[in-house]
Amino acid sequence: MKLAYWMYAGPAHIGTLRVASSFKNVHAIMHAPLGDDYFNVMRSMLERERDFTPVTASIVDRHVLARGSQEKVVENITRKDKEERPDLIVLTPTCTSSILQEDLQNFVNRASMESVSDVILADVNHYRVNELQAADRTLEQVVRFYIEKAKKQNKLDTSKTEKPSANIIGIFTLGFHNQHDSRELKRLLKDLGIQVNEVIPEGGLVTNLKNLPKAWFNVIPYREVGLMTANFLEKEFNMPYVDITPMGIVDTAAFIREISEILKQSCNDIENKVIDIDQQSVLNTGKKDISAFNFENYIDQQTRFVSQAAWFSRSIDCQNLTGKKTVVFGDATHAASMTKILAREMGIRVSCAGTYCKHDADWFREQVQGFCDEVLITDDHTQVGDMIARIEPAAIFGTQMERHIGKRLDIPCGVISAPVHIQNFPLGYRPFLGYEGTNQIADLVYNSFTLGMEDHLLEIFGGHDTKEVITKSLSTDSGLTWAPDGLAELNKIPGFVRGKIKRNTEKFARENNVSEITVEIMYAAKEAAGA
Repeated sequence: MKLAYWMYAGPAHIGTLRVASSFKNVHAIMHAPLGDDYFNVMRSMLERERDFTPVTASIVDRHVLARGSQEKVVENITRKDKEERPDLIVLTPTCTSSILQEDLQNFVNRASMESVSDVILADVNHYRVNELQAADRTLEQVVRFYIEKAKKQNKLDTSKTEKPSANIIGIFTLGFHNQHDSRELKRLLKDLGIQVNEVIPEGGLVTNLKNLPKAWFNVIPYREVGLMTANFLEKEFNMPYVDITPMGIVDTAAFIREISEILKQSCNDIENKVIDIDQQSVLNTGKKDISAFNFENYIDQQTRFVSQAAWFSRSIDCQNLTGKKTVVFGDATHAASMTKILAREMGIRVSCAGTYCKHDADWFREQVQGFCDEVLITDDHTQVGDMIARIEPAAIFGTQMERHIGKRLDIPCGVISAPVHIQNFPLGYRPFLGYEGTNQIADLVYNSFTLGMEDHLLEIFGGHDTKEVITKSLSTDSGLTWAPDGLAELNKIPGFVRGKIKRNTEKFARENNVSEITVEIMYAAKEAAGA
């Protein structure tokens, strides 16, 4: 547990609630004190949902502390069962209520006897895992529960669909552009002649989870949520999965080629009767010839004519960015992909790539090796801020926090990963995956770098009222103050270089143990820099 005013990944119960509220007709009961029940407001605001978030807080108050929670929790579960008639009710404590060490599984067992709905307790250690790890675990737990339930009822059909099909696993609420990415993945799979069997958890029904084994393979677009489910399905039903994130031209092509290999292997398995499917139906689809699963022509056409990113990387606009320094930070999936896109596809120097997913640090280091100068694994935003202040990049690509840091340092930032604020839940179509996603990323990169010059032009031609210099410092700048004459001189400097001069002057002041920056100190710093 950690007390902080900013967290990249929230507490475990938020991950459980994100998965539960993504499914249709699933209700979550949160056993929590007042103050832990902010999820409903957060989700309703960011996702702009028309319907109420299906989460009820079973409040832990002084009465509960005096006589125990069982009666109240059971009553809330049975009441929601009668009022909402959900397929599933998920009970989850929070870090705070876990301190009570109550036997919540006993509460669930008792409520199950009085409820028509299925009732489960989220099997998550709230002290050891964060939001993303809990979401991954909860999704796997729900899938396992309904697969085993179907087995017991003899309703589990493991025969494959007639045509090639896939499950998309890991699209869920409050994810970074997840809804847009889902649409783009469906379009891409349709172009390849692959049906979408199920998309979970977002918009899926738990009653349909028994259909997951019917797909030929699974697609896991994000490492953070879905891998545990994919591993369970692979172990249980020998279902292959693709965990390459189709972000950027190179990795989108690798994603498609991986699918091609899986389909060719599946065709061989059908012929050898390893897969349970009607061979005549496969003949009818015209896909028995494995050459039909060669998608190289599709990759070529999409790269040259649909995606503009390949053309953009050869244009003078992108060449002007070659060698510029950037910093990338975010979740493991988006930060690793963005690092590779900038370095490999655009020729932009990534001075530091980092992630707050400390549990996935080894994979992240492996992915970005050779594409960046240094790697930072931390969930402490002050370390990220200090690193950015030290490197002084031309642009940042990160989360909402890096956007704030960039504003304080006058460095433009493109947001590429959750956590994010409402401006990154766009109403328009903005995928980051697939070939359309490559266009969106190219726009984001170019616009991020050009913001500095835009700021300068606004200052020349008007548009800023009183542009005050931001003198709030990051943790590396503590103890420095600006004298009025120094601040006035700093205001005279054009906006597009002001941030860099401010940082260089403060660096000089720290090195020379100067606490107040005057005009004389600014000139001394200028001379020391050889300007």
